[in-house]
Amino acid sequence: MLKRLFDIIFSLFGLLFLLPLFMLLALFILLDSKGGVFYCQERVGRFGKDFKLYKFRTMAVNADRQGLLTVGGKDSRITKVGYYLRKYKLDELPQLLNVLNGTMSFVGPRPEVRKYVDLYTDEQRQVLEVKPGITDYASLEYFHENELLGKAANPEETYIQEVMPAKLELNKKYINNPGIGSDIKIICKTIGKIFS
Repeated sequence: MLKRLFDIIFSLFGLLFLLPLFMLLALFILLDSKGGVFYCQERVGRFGKDFKLYKFRTMAVNADRQGLLTVGGKDSRITKVGYYLRKYKLDELPQLLNVLNGTMSFVGPRPEVRKYVDLYTDEQRQVLEVKPGITDYASLEYFHENELLGKAANPEETYIQEVMPAKLELNKKYINNPGIGSDIKIICKTIGKIFS
């Protein structure tokens, strides 16, 4: 209950405070390439239920048809403005709407697409018992995940066999030690990573 109250108050405050920035970024996105401002993708949330995750659009329209993973900072599908939005994690800001509507929390396991959730073992499916989040321990550890995958000979194979299992192990660390204190610590570390 306290976590939900924290999410509502700070997501609402964040949306109001960042509204001018949202409008500026929206203008840059529209001037940079054809397509809408937002990108909505089906992700798997708590108890395995699908929901729409919101992001600022950083790729050409329908780019996800060429693959769900982004590889390296110079993925040809990423727009010029999109490169900087991703670099500074600004593309994630619309997920404050997900936090406000209750499909996500500020802190929790990052929500995955159904394709990869279907590969989870029964033990790994524990991450679906909690609400997904904007950031977590795995987000901090794999802050430059797309660059790591960009160096792999087979990015999807590397993701499925190495990155995804490692991230799920880190998710367990959070699930086993929940609390507002650890949430604030993770949020502060994430902000520090972005500005560093």
